[in-house]
Amino acid sequence: MSPPRNFVFDYRVNFNATTENDFINGIGHLKDSPVPAFAINTEHVVTQWNRACEILTGVPASAMLGTRNQWQPFYDTKQPVLADLIIDGDLTGPIQSYFPNNVRCSLLMPCTFIGETFFPRMVHGGKWIQFSAGPVYNRLGNVVGAIETLQDVSAQKHAEQALQKVHVDLEQLVIHRTAELMRRNDELTRANEQLISLQQQLLQSEKLASIGQLAAGVAHEINNPISYIFSNFGMLDRYLAQLMDMLDAYEKSEPLISQAAIRHDLSALRDRIDLSYLKADIPVMMRESLEGIVRVRQIVQDLKDFSRVDNAMDWQLTDLHPGINSTLNIVSNEVRYKANVILAFGTLPDVECLPSQINQVVMNLIINAAQSIGTARGTITIRTGCTSKSAWIEVADDGSGISAENRQRIFDPFFTTKPIGTGTGLGLSMSYGIVSKHHGRIDVDSTVGVGTTFRVTLPLRQPI
Repeated sequence: MSPPRNFVFDYRVNFNATTENDFINGIGHLKDSPVPAFAINTEHVVTQWNRACEILTGVPASAMLGTRNQWQPFYDTKQPVLADLIIDGDLTGPIQSYFPNNVRCSLLMPCTFIGETFFPRMVHGGKWIQFSAGPVYNRLGNVVGAIETLQDVSAQKHAEQALQKVHVDLEQLVIHRTAELMRRNDELTRANEQLISLQQQLLQSEKLASIGQLAAGVAHEINNPISYIFSNFGMLDRYLAQLMDMLDAYEKSEPLISQAAIRHDLSALRDRIDLSYLKADIPVMMRESLEGIVRVRQIVQDLKDFSRVDNAMDWQLTDLHPGINSTLNIVSNEVRYKANVILAFGTLPDVECLPSQINQVVMNLIINAAQSIGTARGTITIRTGCTSKSAWIEVADDGSGISAENRQRIFDPFFTTKPIGTGTGLGLSMSYGIVSKHHGRIDVDSTVGVGTTFRVTLPLRQPI
């Protein structure tokens, strides 16, 4: 078994070492240690080079014992290893010189130093080695040698570097895509800023699960009307320039209108730019642009109705139906390609609630319903109704259904049956919390292969 990271020998060997043999015998425990280690005496001569060190460095003990070549497995040219600096005693300057920012003093043993660096000379293209070294004392308190332990941490380093690369790549991808979107048009940027402002009103935990779906749907809906505006106004700019040419020609020719040549030029110019066509086409283009603007305004209004940004944290008497309709518009891109939506609204009185949070619950239930539907187009039915003291909202689907064992856990935080990357397991948990805060309840009825119905029941008035 490999030693734990930051493993450090206790170098405070306690023995009477009056000769080199005494020193060698005193640290004989290194020989059978599973931790790669070597020892040097005060003359910087290698006295121990254990089997684990042979395996790590690829250098046999026979080539090292009795020599001052402890540097060779690590460096191309001669330089002291950490154990050599320990023997020399003057640590502060040399350690910073040879191991800048890579060595620190052990908190457990003040005379022991720990470091980590990459040695390209070692086998297999180099290795990351964590090393630690400390002095060996005799009973008189004199330094009689030093021990240095080694640990191959290449795997951990490679994993850290790979993770860092992924992080950098993701940051670059985000920067690139953000810049690309910003270049496309300023109008879309402002719409996205409004979306971000709305999203900030959602519960923080659920944003992690729903923000991608919400942003994708809004971007999809805004893209077409914005493209109408940009395309049509680009053509309009060219048309207006041609009209100005024609007007300039009229102004220059007005004093000379009686001349046949000028009249001919004006007539030719009118024919060339097809003035009558421009006069007919410009109003059409303006109408199309206006339709696009109206669509953008409606989408933004639906977002506002969904989140109720003006009073998101105020309890108020609210008609639930407009919120449901706005929520459907927000998630339409998630639903339209998978299911037909049937609305069966009953007559509801106003309900005292936090409207943006109830819209959040409805959105979670609709998205879950859409995601439960397989490849064949399905149906999602949204019903509402009331009793004398409560109102209810049902979201029913004909999807895959929920098994009995999973039904017991669907409101647990982070529990999800969705594939990795498509759900965090927070939607139903947060919905349950919101409904509980409203002193209501969520009931579920589900049959595997048939479908699922969620019913949210809310009191008409909150208890005092």
